[in-house]
Amino acid sequence: MAATSTFMGHPRGLFTLFFTEMWERFSYYGMRVLLVLYMTQYLFLEAQHGKEIWGFSALKSFLGYFYGEMSVQAMSSQIYGLYTGLVYFTPFFGGIIADRFLGQRRSVYIGGFLMAIGHFLMAAESLFFPALLFLIVGNGFFKPNISTQVGGLYAQGDNRRDGAYTIFYMGINLGAIMSPLICGTLGQKVGWHWGFGAAGVGMLLSMAIYHFGGKHLPETEHKKSIKEVEATAHKPMTKEEWTRTIALTFLCMVTIFFWGVYEQQGNTMQLWADQQTDWNFFGWEIPSTWYQSFNPLVIILFAPLLDRLWAWQAKFGKAPSTVTKMALGCVLGAVALVVMYFAAKIVGGGQGSVMWLLGSTFLLTMAELYISPIGLSVVTKVSPAKIVSMMMGVWFLAAFFGNYVAGYVGMFYETMGKDQFWLLLAGLSLIPGIMFFACHKFLTQALGEEI
Repeated sequence: MAATSTFMGHPRGLFTLFFTEMWERFSYYGMRVLLVLYMTQYLFLEAQHGKEIWGFSALKSFLGYFYGEMSVQAMSSQIYGLYTGLVYFTPFFGGIIADRFLGQRRSVYIGGFLMAIGHFLMAAESLFFPALLFLIVGNGFFKPNISTQVGGLYAQGDNRRDGAYTIFYMGINLGAIMSPLICGTLGQKVGWHWGFGAAGVGMLLSMAIYHFGGKHLPETEHKKSIKEVEATAHKPMTKEEWTRTIALTFLCMVTIFFWGVYEQQGNTMQLWADQQTDWNFFGWEIPSTWYQSFNPLVIILFAPLLDRLWAWQAKFGKAPSTVTKMALGCVLGAVALVVMYFAAKIVGGGQGSVMWLLGSTFLLTMAELYISPIGLSVVTKVSPAKIVSMMMGVWFLAAFFGNYVAGYVGMFYETMGKDQFWLLLAGLSLIPGIMFFACHKFLTQALGEEI
């Protein structure tokens, strides 16, 4: 375990990890906030005029084989979906490599510096796709191994652990709030590469904090050998464990459609923010990327309030079940996109109030709070102990497919009427809600009534 010195009642290592993750999320969201705008407004337009971008022609031909000729916006949506999807896919393998071979500390260093290289490579247009590859692989090493170190600061049964993850989660969202304000402004007002460069600086700050604050982190860690892993898995699962596993897998996979809608915030909703939202504030044109700070701000403000609401409901025996919460989240997501449907009807081809976008994003964020932390909790709570890590991988695998769905559906943004496009997304979010309600009895029985 780490040294026993504390700050605000928690080990000092928690705050090392807090600021490490805050700046890493600053770098990730700082790059993501500019990604679709960069591709649609500059990079792929330059490629059409003969600028060499390594791998562009091959990837365009590959995607064209499946989807035919694509516009710049459709191609950008596909790249966005593939990139954000693979960001959720690689941590499964990064966690396995850390557990068996490298350990968490080395994996964080490797991942962090790979990501920093990726951000700085974005400064060279020709290296756009290698830059994305560095970011994807780096995140695979970094993401699963920074979060698990939070738990390593506390002994089993330490009641401060839940509070520690809440503090850590705030660090994630603080980074997500800052990045559109800094990277987004630099990218839109000064130059794309200034924004990407700021994201790279954020990643270097993250690694510097991790390195110099490392003395407060656990000095030793348990790395499982392949034989140890195999030794814990030799017993077959019971019928009850198989039932739970099937139910959990179904629950995870149903959320794919919701994530396909939710991730439009960085894709088509950002395009709406840029093209069809009036950002003039007393003569000053606010960068449209600032809109992406609203989601993490709502999380910070409302997550504690929602937690208290559920605690109050539980006190009187009226708390909704896990499955009901997730169903309600999907319905809220559908309502959020209905707001955008009415925005498209009223705004038409012009520009409308920012309140349409913020209202929709507020509802979509509340939907996230009913699904994401609840899903993570139920996976860790009811998964058979011998496969809990694998089931967490299944949860993130659903996010991988969901992000790809976000890229695929986003291809229709230009070809469909905007009102019909938002209505399509509302329907996609409603589908898992209906499935959760329909399968409520089976899922609650399979997973356990206590959830």
